[in-house]
Amino acid sequence: MAVKRKALAYSKRKPVVNTRRSKKQQKSYIKTIPPQKIVKFNMGDIKKFEAGLYPIKITVFTEENIQIRDLALEAVRQTLNKDLSKLLLKNYFLRCNVYPHNILRNNRVYSGSSKGERVQTGMRKSFGSPEGRAAIVKKGRPIFTSYFEGEENIPKVKAFYKKAIPKLPCKTKVIAEIMKKK
Repeated sequence: MAVKRKALAYSKRKPVVNTRRSKKQQKSYIKTIPPQKIVKFNMGDIKKFEAGLYPIKITVFTEENIQIRDLALEAVRQTLNKDLSKLLLKNYFLRCNVYPHNILRNNRVYSGSSKGERVQTGMRKSFGSPEGRAAIVKKGRPIFTSYFEGEENIPKVKAFYKKAIPKLPCKTKVIAEIMKKK
């Protein structure tokens, strides 16, 4: 099984250039695109959300420019969705606001055995092979947003967010809003 590099290797750095797939094979830098790890971006009752029946909105914002791996986004999504569905049943709407477009690369370097010397090319062909995806998130942009009803549920939902936030590799803030009905 392939081992993923730590998120620290990617998260605080500038996004890597030349991570595109072109229709012309000569201009395509990435030969294969890793599969998408995030299963759903919208969860809960979508019809009620579109009708505007949820007066309360809680959002997680990032406080720094960062790359967030799709694995971290999926972990947060699963945690929030599980907790919200237990508390509110199907009476909520949860949205993941970011999409992992950027493709992460890794130039594997073997060490410890003599096989590495025969396999490696060093920095001669150092473009790296695709390893995963990441979302590039600017400071102040929302990552996850949930809509629901019942003001008595606000502290519980905020506690769910506090439980899920350590899975993200950045500083965040949680803001709750009570929206006016039209």
